[in-house]
Order: sequence, then structure tokens, then C-alpha cells
Amino acid sequence: MIVSNVSLSGCAESNSALCAGAGEGHLGGGSYRTTLSPTGHLVVAVCLGFIGTFGLANNLLVLVLFCRYKMLRSPINLLLINISVSDLLVCLLGTPFSFAASTQGQWLIGAGGCVWYGFANSLCGIVSLISLAILSYERYSTMMTPTEADSSNYRKISLGIILSWVYSLIWTLPPLFGWSHYGPEGPGTTCSVDWTTKTANNISYIICLFVFCLIMPFLVIIFCYGKLLCAIRQVSGINSSMSRKREQRVLFMVVIMVICYLLCWLPYGVMALLATFGPPGLVTPEASIIPSVLAKTSTVINPVIYVFMNKQFYRCFQALLRCETPRRGSSLKSSSKVATKAMRGAAVAGTRRTNDFLFMVASLGQPAVTVPQLDQSCEPTIDVTKAASSDNKPVVVSLVAHCDG
Repeated sequence: MIVSNVSLSGCAESNSALCAGAGEGHLGGGSYRTTLSPTGHLVVAVCLGFIGTFGLANNLLVLVLFCRYKMLRSPINLLLINISVSDLLVCLLGTPFSFAASTQGQWLIGAGGCVWYGFANSLCGIVSLISLAILSYERYSTMMTPTEADSSNYRKISLGIILSWVYSLIWTLPPLFGWSHYGPEGPGTTCSVDWTTKTANNISYIICLFVFCLIMPFLVIIFCYGKLLCAIRQVSGINSSMSRKREQRVLFMVVIMVICYLLCWLPYGVMALLATFGPPGLVTPEASIIPSVLAKTSTVINPVIYVFMNKQFYRCFQALLRCETPRRGSSLKSSSKVATKAMRGAAVAGTRRTNDFLFMVASLGQPAVTVPQLDQSCEPTIDVTKAASSDNKPVVVSLVAHCDG
């Protein structure tokens, strides 16, 4: 994404098509040459080779697990598959070309290929970030909705997936039609949005891109997961004896996934902003290649988080290796509800039953909870509190132990 302003005299060292495009002002803000040493290009090529290989293998593994085991085919997991598909496309449509360019020390597929590479990688990168924002909102809405989540309803998730691709297209197509443009970045072995041209046309696009494709999704993620963390803390405080490990583990998995994604892209964004609004030559090609390579590691990190931090995926992964049927964790089907409603329900129940142990279950997706061991004098029953609405849907599902004495 970042191209230093240097003279066209170095064009003899690189691809002539790119240099011609740069001279016409269509590829990188007016100038281009390769400045990395052969050793530098070799190091970049090795890094891209590892990223491309492991990213391809990891994302294919996630897709194989999803297709092989029906227990993974839930609406919420479909969003994870959407992220995996976008990462897989980067490994197929982007990394091989930048790897080949690094091995040769120059861009190999011409000006048109540079534009296509920049568009495809920007599209898939924005899809991943928007999907993470949608995933966080889905977790938030599932937790806060008073009715039981329908595990067979794919309509809302499908709309979210379509939205992620349409939204990304809205912001990645304009450079193809004159609002900014795609061009070579760094030492000339990768391509993306031009960050260095100091024109109103280019700067306005960059500002919109950061606000609507980075800042806004990030604020959605922070808001949703912040609310969920507060809700889990409040409910855990009331039901200290009730196991909520699965809910916390799923939430922890997604939060770590978001943090890793931002850690991969934050240096890239900082470098891009410095190149856009800083003085010419502030960001050198040598410095810009590090965030560019680091950003591509997100294609490797996300699948690792799915498999090793998601118990469903991990059990299926173990079953795939052993050629056996994955074991299912015990679960108690319950409804999703807001934590404050759980607290109010506990308060009401406390005044109504003085000798009862009330355990409120606030699920996140499909819950798997462990029922505490009760004394022999206690008889567990299921208490369903109905909402004051015409459809008579339950808002609270409680596990109540009636104890003598």
C-alpha cells in the first residue's frame, strides 16, 4: 500500500509495464523502483512462503471439518466459515503472486495484475473485518435476546454474510473507477491502494476507507464484546456455583481472534497513515514491507484460533485424525437472556422460595453447562417463567433445587 517517492531512473531494474503505469500516474503516485537487497527479498519470500502454505492448509482444514461434521453446521459457525473463505482466497489469489515477485525481486504480472491483486486482497481483508464485527453483534444479540436461539435459522446469518461482501465491494470498487487507484507498494513486490498521492481525490478515499472499514467495525466489536463481558461478569457473580466455562471460553476465543486480527493490521494501518499524511519519504519501502507481511499472517492465525480454542472444532479435529465419531459434550438446552433480567429473576425467586437454590442459565449460542451436585434431600425441577406477551415465549429458564429443611 505504501510507495516511496523516488525517481523513475530505477525502472530498468523492475517491470517495464509497472514503470510505464507509474509514469502515467496510474500506479503508485508517480514513481517506482525496487530498493530491497537480494537478501531482503529472500527473507520476504521465505516469510510469504510460510504464510501462504500454513494459511492454505489451516483454512482448508476448517472447511473440511465444517463439511465433514454436521455438529459444526450452526448459523454462528457459518460466519467463521465466511472468514475462513476470505482468508483462503487471499492465500490463493494474493500470496502466491507476491511470493513469486519476492523471489525475483520485481513484480511479474504487469500493471493490470497489480490492480487486480490490490483489489482482491483489499476485498477479502475488509470482508474478514466486517465479518468479525457481524460475529460480535451476533454474539451480543444472542446473549441479550430473551428467547431461545433457533439453531436452524440461517436467514439472519446469511444476510450478514451477504452484507459483508456487498459492503466490502462498495469500498473496494471505487479505485477501479477513478476514486483513488491501486498500485505497487513498498519495494514493488506487492500492490494495494495508493497511500502517497497528495490529492483531494486520493486523500478523501483514504479517510472514508479508514472510517467505514476500520474504525466503525472496530467500535462495533468493542461495544458488543464490552457489553457481553459485563453481562457474563454480572451473571457469574450471582451464580457463582454454576459452571459458565463454555460461554466464557467461546467469548474468549472470539475476543482473542479480534485482538490478533487488529495486531496484524494495526502496524499496517499506522504505516499507511504516515505515508498518507506524513512528509514525502517518511516511510521507506524497506520499512513498509514489514507491516505488509505481518498483515498477511491473519490468514494463518484465525484458523488456529477456531481449531484450538473452539471445543467443537477441536473435538472434530481430533475425530478426523483418529477416523472416529466426535464425542459431544453434555448440554442443557436453555434460553438466552440479558444478565440484568437474570439478576431480577434471581431477586424475585429469592423472595418467593427461601429454601431453593436457583441457578439461572444465560447461554451463548448452544450452551453446555455442568449441573452442580445436589444433596440427596434436594429435588431438581425445571422452572420456566413466561413472558407477558401474546406468543407466550419463555424469557427465563431456571434449574431449581427444592431442598427440605
